[in-house]
Amino acid sequence: MNKELRLVFIFSLTLLNSNAVVAQDIESKKIKVFTTAKNTTERISSNATLQFRPNKQPLETEPTVFIDTERTFQTFVGIGGAITDAAAETYAKLPKTLQQEFLKAYYSKTEGIGYTLARTHINSCDFSSYSYTYVKDNDKELKTFNIAPDEKHRLPLIKAATAMAGGNLPLYVSPWSPPAWMKDNNNMLQGGKLLPQYRQVWANYYIRYIQEYEKRGLPIWGLTVQNEPMAKQTWESCIYTAEEERDFIKEYLGPTLQKAGMGNKKLIAWDHNRDLIYQRASTILSDKEAAKYVWGIGFHWYETWTKSNMQFYNLKNVKEAFPDKELIFTEGCKEKFDLDSINNWSLGERYGHSMINDFNAGTAAWTDWNILLDETGGPNHVKNLCFAPIHADTRTKKLIYTNAYYYLGHFSKFIQPGAKRIITSPSRDILQTIGFINPDGKIVIVVMNASDNDLPYQLWFKGYAAKTNSLAHSITTFVIN
Repeated sequence: MNKELRLVFIFSLTLLNSNAVVAQDIESKKIKVFTTAKNTTERISSNATLQFRPNKQPLETEPTVFIDTERTFQTFVGIGGAITDAAAETYAKLPKTLQQEFLKAYYSKTEGIGYTLARTHINSCDFSSYSYTYVKDNDKELKTFNIAPDEKHRLPLIKAATAMAGGNLPLYVSPWSPPAWMKDNNNMLQGGKLLPQYRQVWANYYIRYIQEYEKRGLPIWGLTVQNEPMAKQTWESCIYTAEEERDFIKEYLGPTLQKAGMGNKKLIAWDHNRDLIYQRASTILSDKEAAKYVWGIGFHWYETWTKSNMQFYNLKNVKEAFPDKELIFTEGCKEKFDLDSINNWSLGERYGHSMINDFNAGTAAWTDWNILLDETGGPNHVKNLCFAPIHADTRTKKLIYTNAYYYLGHFSKFIQPGAKRIITSPSRDILQTIGFINPDGKIVIVVMNASDNDLPYQLWFKGYAAKTNSLAHSITTFVIN
């Protein structure tokens, strides 16, 4: 055999051996299956282990979810919920045994769903029992600044959650309104605008708030400029046009954070619905002087309740136009609380649908609204009563876990901070899918079926397939080792 033929032979043999190793490696992978399904007792239940078998070319008659780990996208930051006054006041009414159960349910990585992110509010919000600020009227130098309202219930809960999460729970903060005397309507409620002469004072206010939390051992990961800046609400609210928010960031808040040594805090603009997100993002991020301070764009889901038209394409447009900036879902819940509807299965499916599509559009982090509310959907000082994933019946001292808690857990329990989104491509539209590869190398695939029909299908990966079945109104997480 001449030298060239020998080299070809050796290369071919090496390739065959390499393919054999890859095949052996894929076939040896164990796929753990965790399911939550309507009309069953399954709640993130570990109910099967699958294995891949050769299947080079799936047929059109074989429903399939294709997995491609070679192409990766945004880096996953975390999933969590808001620790509000309402959540903290409700938590404080529980006996210690239920408090521990609650903390484990959300923040334990082994016994719960392992939340890795939290949000809280600067000053009061609608989910406070009353309106308050941290300074006395007309204190432009903030000499009377005092976070006493937070210290009674909210700070103890944030500290307990952080401890249960292992000592690290990234926390970001959002204002609903400046103090009334800083606004043109002299009212924390009903919208109004920040008066120009108080822009620097208000920027200083964020700094003082962050400093007070960090003095108490609670580092602040990030902050949003303003909760829902285009909504005049019956509760705490403040209006900024896109240009006003851009200029406040560029001329006041951004430079003030830098001067205070807080340039590393993740500054999040918009913090409102998907409908106007592109106009807001493009106005702020097209200005280089404003954009340099902004880490990402936050958004909510209240623009529509129509499942088929939740405007996920607006997120995709922002991510494609400004790929160096992050997207973060900062708030969502089902409004108009009704205790009789607390077990409605569509509650969780709303979460699953939003999370899958938000992540597929480039979202890096996802934060639910209140982590806990009482049996009335409050407390709330303007009767804007809502659903939470967990409710506490303070009369009977019981926790009520809605299916939204389990749907959230199908993501938060398995996807690790630092994971990279990968391609998951379903061949049937009733299967909604998302995938990540974790820093430890494990592949996490979430598949949701919101239809009334079961569907047998297969996971397909590099010429190998694992057969499974999607139950009607179910969500399943696959962990591929």
